Amino acid sequence: MLYGIAAATAALLLTALLAGALRTPALRLGLVDRRRRTRPVPLLGGAAMVLATCLVAAAGNWTRLAPLGHGNDQLLVAGAAVAALGLAADVWRLKTRFLLVGTVVAAAFVVPYDETGVLGGMLGVVFVAAASLAFRSLDHADGVAGTVGVLTAFGVAACAAAEVMDGLAVLLSVLAAALTGFLMHGWPAARIGLGSCGSLFTGFLTASAAVVTRSGYDLTGTAAVLGPLVALGAADIVLVALSRRLAGRPLARGGPDHLGHRLRRLGLTAQGTAVLLGVASAAGVLVGVLVHAGWARPGAALWVAGTALVVVLALLRVPVYRAPRRRGPGPGAGPETMARAPRQPVPTSTRSSFSRVQPPRRPPSSQVRAPLRVRNG
Repeated sequence: MLYGIAAATAALLLTALLAGALRTPALRLGLVDRRRRTRPVPLLGGAAMVLATCLVAAAGNWTRLAPLGHGNDQLLVAGAAVAALGLAADVWRLKTRFLLVGTVVAAAFVVPYDETGVLGGMLGVVFVAAASLAFRSLDHADGVAGTVGVLTAFGVAACAAAEVMDGLAVLLSVLAAALTGFLMHGWPAARIGLGSCGSLFTGFLTASAAVVTRSGYDLTGTAAVLGPLVALGAADIVLVALSRRLAGRPLARGGPDHLGHRLRRLGLTAQGTAVLLGVASAAGVLVGVLVHAGWARPGAALWVAGTALVVVLALLRVPVYRAPRRRGPGPGAGPETMARAPRQPVPTSTRSSFSRVQPPRRPPSSQVRAPLRVRNG
């Protein structure tokens, strides 16, 4: 218990210091978030959070003060590999399919097949990959991914503590503390961003820990626990997919169509958006923890799914895409529209014909006769 508090405090302070130190190098190297056009936001905050989490957890495991336990060290190594892949995506703008393949491969090494079975293990791999991309999708507004990550990590840590998995609970507590240290710089208006490195690491670590915690349970009860834990990220992915599909846009083409963007369109501030999405995530996490502890029935997860579906359908009505601009006035345009319409360029043939018309020449000044003056009387 004492080491857990000390480790969480060290992770918080170390992340805050590293995030502040890496901000200037990220700006000089041009590692900024291109989705925010108003101001450059460096993307090495996730690297600071990952480095602090791995260092504190590895120190506890090496000193044997808080051993990670069997399999959890592999979980941390796989998470670090996914974070490295996310850092490469931040630097070289890798496609989403490469991130998906890398996350699936990493998840395949950490799922306990001997307890989940082949079918349960395959479903666990799919869940971990989907949850990792869902957390990356939440990193579209300042403070959203960090806030949701802190709440989800605490929820999964509570489930692990209920299963007497002390090493896993300490690891998730360190992750939550590191994310809190990141939020000291990433809260709106953010001075540094989480990026794909930090968001993929957070989603992968929390989702994998949730699968390990629920190993040995039936699939129905596991779905009732895991679903509410990642309900907010799943709602964001479904909202974006439906919106782009209905608008005829490619799914891989980005746009201001996420949960945070639509809430901002409704008039919420950046801080209000982060708080509201954090409250929604906390409600889902609480349901998942209660179902895991046996204090709520698995049917409570249906209420979470239904609420998320209603929110998605309601936010679909918020316009987020710009209408295409008209280049010229229509045939029935009035004089006001004609006045605002841009001038059309004159064709080359017309300009050449105009140039052949010479203006009349003025006679020399010596040939111009002055008018006669008539004197009276």
